[in-house]
Amino acid sequence: MLQRRPQYIELADVQLSGDLLLPPAATGLVVFVHGSGSSRLSPRNQQVAQHLSERGFATLLFDLLTEREQRRDRVTCELRFDIPLLTGRLVGVLDWLSVQPELRRLAVGLFGASTGAAAALSAAVERPGHVQAIVSRGGRTDLAEEALGRVRAPTLQIVGDHDLHVLGLNRKVCRALSCEQQLEVVPGASHLFEEPGTLQEVARLAGDWFEAHLGEATRASA
Repeated sequence: MLQRRPQYIELADVQLSGDLLLPPAATGLVVFVHGSGSSRLSPRNQQVAQHLSERGFATLLFDLLTEREQRRDRVTCELRFDIPLLTGRLVGVLDWLSVQPELRRLAVGLFGASTGAAAALSAAVERPGHVQAIVSRGGRTDLAEEALGRVRAPTLQIVGDHDLHVLGLNRKVCRALSCEQQLEVVPGASHLFEEPGTLQEVARLAGDWFEAHLGEATRASA
């Protein structure tokens, strides 16, 4: 039976809130890294998380910022583009997961959206042994900058064909990455994948990528 649990993630300097979906005999754990101005309550990420849980993956959605920081960011919009800060928070969450008895055996994938995708790539460089695969949804992966050439986790970028600016940036990132990688362009989709069927296609592509790269790693660590 699928379990839903609130999580309170204690890092060195802050406590972050999260929501865990844990199916029986999970084949991996996907950590969601939300994008600009969003939170763990993102309806798009929640929809993708539900799809992944139905395919046997545990999922963790968490807030990169505290409530006070979120209020500040809604006014200034500065923290959502602070990639070192977001990366540090994600690294802290990965370290926290590595000592959780129920979760530490699971191979970890990262699902990043918008600026969260840059944090996902950067965190994978800082914790290469912790991250087995990455998926970016409409991601500003270009903001990972010098980390791009050091990413080793297989990386899938998903972008809508109407999202011309991000599509161009993702294509440049393809040339900078030296890991196993793929760029999937979803027909008829804009930046937020609001068009009918487009987010379902994102979920399917992400699920296929994580199935290819997490299941075997989880079995090897069991």
